[in-house]
Amino acid sequence: MMKKIFSIALALVMIASFAVMAASCSSKTPGDEAETGDKSDDGDKSFKVGFIFLHDKNSTYDLNFINAVEAAQEALSLTDSQVILKTNIPEGQECLEACEDLVDQGCSLIFADSFGHESYMIEAAQKYPDVEFCHATGTRAHTEGLDNYHNAFASIYEGRYLAGVAAGLKLNEMIENGNFSAEDAVIGYVGAYTYAEVISGYTSFFLGAQSVCPTATMKVQFTGEWYDEAAEKEAANALIASGCKLISQHADSMGAPTACEAAGVPNVSYNGSTVESCPNTFIVSSAINWAPYMEYIINCAMNGDKIDTDWVGDISTNSVVLSDINTAAAAEGTAEKLAEVKEELENGTLHVFDVTKFTVDGKQLSDDHMADVDTDADYTPDTKVVINGYFHESEFRSAPYFDIKIDGIECLNEAF
Repeated sequence: MMKKIFSIALALVMIASFAVMAASCSSKTPGDEAETGDKSDDGDKSFKVGFIFLHDKNSTYDLNFINAVEAAQEALSLTDSQVILKTNIPEGQECLEACEDLVDQGCSLIFADSFGHESYMIEAAQKYPDVEFCHATGTRAHTEGLDNYHNAFASIYEGRYLAGVAAGLKLNEMIENGNFSAEDAVIGYVGAYTYAEVISGYTSFFLGAQSVCPTATMKVQFTGEWYDEAAEKEAANALIASGCKLISQHADSMGAPTACEAAGVPNVSYNGSTVESCPNTFIVSSAINWAPYMEYIINCAMNGDKIDTDWVGDISTNSVVLSDINTAAAAEGTAEKLAEVKEELENGTLHVFDVTKFTVDGKQLSDDHMADVDTDADYTPDTKVVINGYFHESEFRSAPYFDIKIDGIECLNEAF
């Protein structure tokens, strides 16, 4: 009987010992967490990131960014209290004030999405050296010398080139159907400003179209605003009235697409599909997918890693994307041709700004051509950018600097 009691007691002691050992193994001291890189729940919840947008979801441009933020938030399991969005922030002092408010709310990372926000983001970065500031489409991070200020863009000229190919195929289809002659294959383009970003975009789109429809020409009408639905619709209607057979845009509202739908003119939009509103005329859209960048900068900020001064995403990183093709409006064979051209861009056998594919005042761009990369007030060219036969866009800084007026494109107004 005593043996049995002793055995039971010994078993109970062993069970208790194992329980203590298990508890010890499963618990970590703060030092252990630091060594392994694990974050406590409290550490995760203390992190906050703020976003500044020029407009809101009514703008296709800002909606594209907001969608990327939401995707990154979901992927990284951030709570709503950790992600603060400020919409309709003008390109003025309001941007600095928004930065100050986000810092006051505890944000250690702040992102802004519009070109005109840059000087205010830089001012904020100087004022708050312990906060990371990231800015899309900006040009000055590589010259400002601030460790906490960063620019980002993507090789959207590749996406626009692909969209241009789709446009050129549509022009060919209409020519073959007898809608108009090859000489009348005129593209209309609604642009916001005469910035390099816009020039690079409409030129790459034109070169894509011309690669399959050699007789294509282009007319560009500027609005002087990133988002002005009435002005964009008016510009599109004016281009259509002047004989343009297809319209594209670098402006942020539904003005141009809805004008095209009303007129029955094919349209290639930007920053997202407009097929729901324009089922008969929308062909395809190119866009920058900002989700990879959002995840990248948030991870860097949370882990204390350095953020690239200039970050450029491309097709291979899924940072440049096309929408689904609207087969009701696109030419037959569009998907197959775009897949072929996309592969050529990815493997480097095709370069968008191949200098043998366009002329300037009847002449090929020389190998000595200089671009204004280190932006100054006079836009003085400072960097040789034609290497191995093509213009190297977004390689010396993230934002575009292709600002050349090539033959075949007529700018109808350049006041902006």
